[in-house]
Amino acid sequence: MKVSEMKKSQTITMDGILYVIVDYQHVKLGKGGAVYQTKLRNLTDGGIRDIRFRAEENVDEAYLDKRQFEYLYSAGGEHVFMDLDNYDQITLDDEAFGDGALYLLPNTKLQISMYNEKPVVVTLPNTVDLEVTDTSPEIKGATATNQYKSATMETGLTVQVPPFIKQGEKLRIDTRTGEYVTRVKD
Repeated sequence: MKVSEMKKSQTITMDGILYVIVDYQHVKLGKGGAVYQTKLRNLTDGGIRDIRFRAEENVDEAYLDKRQFEYLYSAGGEHVFMDLDNYDQITLDDEAFGDGALYLLPNTKLQISMYNEKPVVVTLPNTVDLEVTDTSPEIKGATATNQYKSATMETGLTVQVPPFIKQGEKLRIDTRTGEYVTRVKD
């Protein structure tokens, strides 16, 4: 595809390496032709590269197979998922899954993007509902809105929460930022 057809979040391959386009800008140089200044994230090691393409260049678009999976369980540093279409199971290690296990309970559905039958991108749900298993007692009369305390969730995740949150409550957590969103009523 032509460089001028690039979009953010698109995946491309260069020199056999898979990249996702984080950002790109069309830049008109003085007397020279136009170029595209791009920021590409390497999907193998997570590194960011700044690369400049001439407008007439082509790049190889990589098509990712996005599939729905269900998180089954974690054992040690391995995490097991089941494909919801064909019920095949795959295992990801801590390096590939990162801190995703801190946001997931068994049977949580998520998306895994595959490239050449290998998982390359794990997309968690935007928010998850988790129960508070440990936090300090409620502070009576604490009305300041910017006061927070630590709370440990049922998965081991530690989140900063308002002082009125009690042990046993369910909270909605944003998986992109790791922050408390709201209380959830059962």
